[in-house]
Amino acid sequence: MKSTKWVFKTLVLLACTLFFTTTSNAQFLKKLSKKASEAAERAVTRKTEEKVDKETSKAMDSILNPGSTTPKSDIPSDDEIGLPENKTEGNQKTETQKPSNSTSSTKEKNLQVYSKFDFVPGDKLLFFDDFASDFIGDFPAKWNTNGTGQVVSFDDDSGKWFEIKDGSNSYYLANINSLPEDYTIEFDIETLGLDSQTSSAATLAIILDEDDDFSYGSNSNYVYIPFCQYTPVGIRLWNHINNQTTISNTVEADIRTIITKRPHISIAVNKQRYRLFVNETKYVDVPKMIGPGAPLKSLKFQVNSTKDGKERIFIKNIRIAEGGLDLRKKLIAEGHVSTNGILFDTGSANIQPQSMGIILQISQVLQQEKNMKLKIVGHTDSDGSEDANLKLSQQRADAVKKALSSVYGISEDRLVTEGKGETSPVSENTTSDGKAQNRRVEFVKI
Repeated sequence: MKSTKWVFKTLVLLACTLFFTTTSNAQFLKKLSKKASEAAERAVTRKTEEKVDKETSKAMDSILNPGSTTPKSDIPSDDEIGLPENKTEGNQKTETQKPSNSTSSTKEKNLQVYSKFDFVPGDKLLFFDDFASDFIGDFPAKWNTNGTGQVVSFDDDSGKWFEIKDGSNSYYLANINSLPEDYTIEFDIETLGLDSQTSSAATLAIILDEDDDFSYGSNSNYVYIPFCQYTPVGIRLWNHINNQTTISNTVEADIRTIITKRPHISIAVNKQRYRLFVNETKYVDVPKMIGPGAPLKSLKFQVNSTKDGKERIFIKNIRIAEGGLDLRKKLIAEGHVSTNGILFDTGSANIQPQSMGIILQISQVLQQEKNMKLKIVGHTDSDGSEDANLKLSQQRADAVKKALSSVYGISEDRLVTEGKGETSPVSENTTSDGKAQNRRVEFVKI
C-alpha cells in the first residue's frame, strides 16, 4: 500500500514538474521570441537609417548648397539670439573637425553653380588682410580689440587665419578711415568644434557702425551668422537709425552644413540697401537697412555664446572695396574695365567661384554688343619669379576666357588674352593691400 502511495505521489510530482517546466519553457520561449523580434526590428531600423544617412550624404555631396533636410523649429526670439547687450550660453561637448579643402572637380562644379551669382565686388580697394605679414600667435597688426585674438595656421595650404574669441562685449575692428556710400565686404569663415550641443545663440556678428570704438553708436547695423547645428535658427538682422530700431528680424535660413565648410561671405552696401550672400546664395536683401545721410565708419566683428577653447571661429581674406556697381555701362562707354574682383587660388589659375558675378556682367555686354571683341589681360603681384608670374598671368587670362566661353557661350573668336605678369603694377608690392591691387584682370575693347 505504502509502495502504491509512494508511486502515486511520485507520478503527481513528476506531472506538476512537467507542467510548470512546460509552462516556464513556453513563457521563456515567448519572451525569447519577443526579444528576437525586437532585436530584428531594431536591426532593420538601424539598417534603414544607415541607408537613409548614406543616401542623404551622397545627395549632400552632389550639390553645392544643401537645403534643409530636417523640420525647422520656431524662429527664436531676440533674447535667444542675443542682441548686443544680451547673450545666451549653451552647453557644449568636446569635438573637433578638420578644415576642409576644395578639389579641382568641385571648382568646375562651382563655376556652373555660381554662373547666376550677381554679387559684384567693389573695384577700388579700401582694405585687405590675409594676415600674411603677421606672425603666428600674434594679434594682427591691422586690427584692434578690447578682447584678445591670434593669427593661426592649419595643416593645409590655406595660409594664415585670424582667430577671434568670444568675450563680454569684445569687438574686433578693421583699421579703416571710413566707409563710402557704395562698397562691398568679403571674407572667409572657418570653424572648429561645432556639434549638436552648440548654443542656438552662437553667432558671428558683422557690424557696420558710425563709431570706431568698442560699442555701437546711434547708427549701426548688425547681422548675425549662426553656428548652431541642432536646429536652423536663421540669420538675425538688427539696426539703429538715429537711436531708433527700424529692423529687428530673423531671416529663415538653414546654413548648418555650409557654415562648417569654410564658406565665403559677400556683403554689398549701396546707399541704404544691404545684401548678404553665403557662397552663391543671397540670404539678405533689405532696401532700407542703412540710415539715410548717416555715414558709417567702421567694420566690426563680435563672436557670441561660443565655448572658448572648444568652439573656435576664424576669419580670413577680409576685403573691403568701394564700388560694387554695374561695370557694364563703363565697359560700353569707355571700352576698358580693370578689376581686382576676379580672384584666383594662390599661385593658380583656378577662378574662385565668387568672382563669377563680374564675369557674368562681361558676358552680358558681349551678348548685347554683338560686334564687340575683347582683350583679356592678366596681372600678378611680384611674389615669385618674373617668368613664373608672366606664365601665371597668361594662364589666368586664359581661364577667364574659358569661363566666358564654356559657362556663358561667348565665342572664343571674340576673345584674345595676354599676360603681363608683374610688369605693370598700380600699387606697391610691399604690403598685402598693394599686392591685392596689383592682382587684377583688365578687359579692353579691340
